[in-house]
Amino acid sequence: MYTDKTLVCKDCGKEFVFTAGEQEFYAERGFENEPQRCRACRAARKGVAARPERTMYDAVCSECGAPCKVPFQPSGDRPIYCSNCFANRRR
Repeated sequence: MYTDKTLVCKDCGKEFVFTAGEQEFYAERGFENEPQRCRACRAARKGVAARPERTMYDAVCSECGAPCKVPFQPSGDRPIYCSNCFANRRR
């Protein structure tokens, strides 16, 4: 089971999150190395305009109680799930 990891970009030095979903994707494709650059630096190397960074909000998973980050501001009226619990619920 994968958990989100915080990595440091080797080009700009900023921290970025290597999500559990991205880790699973890498494993399925047989990639052995973690990314070394943030999304913006990867896009700059490819000559592609990078998407603006998403604002992430801190939350607590309603199912397992783990801290997580979500791309929307939680309102408190609906449950929030971490990457792992969300994936388990989709199956």
